Order: sequence, then structure tokens, then C-alpha cells
Amino acid sequence: MHAFLSIFGKLIVRSVLVLFVTNEIRGLLLAGPVLYAMYQAGGTLMAIWLAFCSLAGIALSVIVPLVVAKRLNLAQLRFAGGS
Repeated sequence: MHAFLSIFGKLIVRSVLVLFVTNEIRGLLLAGPVLYAMYQAGGTLMAIWLAFCSLAGIALSVIVPLVVAKRLNLAQLRFAGGS
């Protein structure tokens, strides 16, 4: 039973890592059209503001999962060290 849980845990960790990498790539792909639209708009103040808001939203969707993963990893290390 312990071997099954170990293999299952490794599978979950690997799939989560793949999802994080996919999220990073998605963020880079979403940033391109925003920057291009700002360039096409001539760099007006409104275009810069909309680009900033769009890029900040993309950044949050990429950074927040990384912070959560880091915190979960620290929690797992504490449990592993305590037993």
C-alpha cells in the first residue's frame, strides 16, 4: 500500500509541475498580443494603462501559483523533517 501511495504521490507532483510550466508558457503567449496592441495604438496613455492592467493580470495568474507551490513545498519539508 505504501508503494502505491508513493507512486501516486510522484505522479501528482509531476503532473502539477507540468501544469505550472504550461501556465508559464500561457502567460508568455498572452503577453504578446497585449504588447502588440499597445504598439498599434501608438502608445497613448489609455493604451499603456490597459496594457499594464492586462499584463498585471497575466503576471498574477502566473506568479500566484508559483508562490502557492513554494509554500506547499515548505509545508511538506516541515512534515518530512518532523517524522
